[in-house]
Amino acid sequence: MMLMLTRLLAPRTEVHAHCDLPCGVYDPAQARIEAESVRAIIGKAADSGDPDFRARALVIKEQRSELVKHHLWVLWTDYFKPPHFEKYPHLHQLFNEATKLAGAAGTKGTVDLDVADQLLAKIDEIAVIFQETKSA
Repeated sequence: MMLMLTRLLAPRTEVHAHCDLPCGVYDPAQARIEAESVRAIIGKAADSGDPDFRARALVIKEQRSELVKHHLWVLWTDYFKPPHFEKYPHLHQLFNEATKLAGAAGTKGTVDLDVADQLLAKIDEIAVIFQETKSA
């Protein structure tokens, strides 16, 4: 009886996916948009002489930096799978560097435009690999 039930309930089709949800859900553009906001906020804060504006801008910059990290982590942990890391062995390091550039030692903790530009460059590198995996 149990054997018959096991056979009856066994999956008939095995399915494989390269991400947790259907394609089109994940995109490094989300991280890039937030990183562009961070860069713009740094510039606006630097141009302002109003201490209240600067304080509000820095809080928003830190929030946006946290969102950059979030979007990168989602890509890193939910979209990219072992075959991607095998094909692109530097991908883990790239994500690590990008998330650190968005963190306390990066845009979250500094008002250095160069750091914001470095973050955008890392996101662009991730985006290139992402596109290659989408077309594979």
